Amino acid sequence: MDKKFKRQRRARKARSKIKELLMPRLSVHRSSRHIYAQIIDVAEAKVLASASTVQKGGKLDNTGNVEAAREIGKLIAQRGKDAGVSKVAFDRSGFKYHGRVRALADAARENGLEF
Repeated sequence: MDKKFKRQRRARKARSKIKELLMPRLSVHRSSRHIYAQIIDVAEAKVLASASTVQKGGKLDNTGNVEAAREIGKLIAQRGKDAGVSKVAFDRSGFKYHGRVRALADAARENGLEF
């Protein structure tokens, strides 16, 4: 099994548990250059809020580092609160909880999201 397949398998297991909770999930995806975050309503399978380093209007010089992940965490928390979401389940998409994924999660918690 290759690395990507193993990560996707871990993500599937976590998402099946999150579905049982019936609450919005904060889904995070990272690549070597960018980081993406979405708040997804599990019941309706609808994206309520999103933020990424790819979006225009960003003030980031380097998009693949911990500083960028913190900015995206702050942004997704603001957009989530604007959409009326304050409590979410964190879906790390099979990625390890360290580095950029952890920075995004910590920034989102500091700015009002509960998980």
